[in-house]
Amino acid sequence: MTSIRQNSFIPEDELIHLLTCQDRRGMEYLYEKYSAAVYGVVLRIVKSEDTAEEVLQDCLLRVWHKINDYDKNKGKLFTWMINIARNLAIDKIRSKEYKSQLKSNDIDVNVSLVDKSYEERFKPEYIGVRDMLDNLNNDQRSLIDLMYFKGYSQSEISEEFGIPLGTVKTRVRSAMEKLRKLFVN
Repeated sequence: MTSIRQNSFIPEDELIHLLTCQDRRGMEYLYEKYSAAVYGVVLRIVKSEDTAEEVLQDCLLRVWHKINDYDKNKGKLFTWMINIARNLAIDKIRSKEYKSQLKSNDIDVNVSLVDKSYEERFKPEYIGVRDMLDNLNNDQRSLIDLMYFKGYSQSEISEEFGIPLGTVKTRVRSAMEKLRKLFVN
């Protein structure tokens, strides 16, 4: 087996096939092309580099083991991966282990968790996410930012910002439909 070249391109269907066949080249490509973006999303939620790396690893393992659960009719592979990563990150910050760890961290550790490392590693403009979010209205963009980049659930947004849960759900659904159309085109 040959390794993936640095500047190579594998179409999504072929990548899915490689992953389904448990071909390590598929995982190498997935890591090379998508890990920085996934890491950036996770880091914005967990606010800890070590935890973000752990969640990224868990996400990639889940993709590797659950690739047969992926349905291309529901969206792109990258979107599926981001949802897995986001859910794992939210699960992590809600866990007792994580909350306990936060309580025992030194203040120096917490102060050092600035967005600098996020800005260096996650550049959503490389995959066009930033441009696509600009197509949403302010309410939609704000909700997507809170949910996908800051780890809020729809219920938490409703409670914290005093927006009825039904309104939150409708706005998010509308935003996701608009983004889905942009990703497809």
